[in-house]
Amino acid sequence: MAEEKKIDISIENVVASASLDQKIDLLAIMKVFRNVEYRPKQFPGLVFRLKRPKTATLIFGSGKMVCTGAKSEKMARSAVNKVVRELKGNGIVILGKPSIVIQNIVASANLHGKIDLEMAADIMDNVMYEPEQFPGLIYRMAVPKVVMLLFASGKLVCTGAKHEDMVKDAVFKLHGILEEDELIYYD
Repeated sequence: MAEEKKIDISIENVVASASLDQKIDLLAIMKVFRNVEYRPKQFPGLVFRLKRPKTATLIFGSGKMVCTGAKSEKMARSAVNKVVRELKGNGIVILGKPSIVIQNIVASANLHGKIDLEMAADIMDNVMYEPEQFPGLIYRMAVPKVVMLLFASGKLVCTGAKHEDMVKDAVFKLHGILEEDELIYYD
């Protein structure tokens, strides 16, 4: 490899779970906030949307929460903490701080080359490729433990990462495998 190839990676969604270790009165939240959705007959969680950072947080009566839509780990943590601050600031009793865990990071990447998916399906381990069903090759990477969707265009989606560094490690490792096995071509 004569020159270093440019790889673009973009975090698309970070999913974080949080627990307040206490019961939460969802009806009380609904009475105080206009911007929430709560239809207990359809779904047991209340949806609390923030404009900044642009996220949606599901809040359950058990005190468990799930935040989606963040573009970084930091933004996900910040969103959960902001929801808790807004609840407290509007009379909802919350005793402790939320314990926050990043559950999944979904990222997209562009390797700026064409990938031979047919050959990749033959050579690589832990892959599934059924072009009649889905145009991408599904690759289950063991370390780091992520799932990659590879497309012939050189674009991919990485899911299952728990940290942003995991995404970068996985994408660069995959790129190395594709180059080593001559499965990627550049114009």
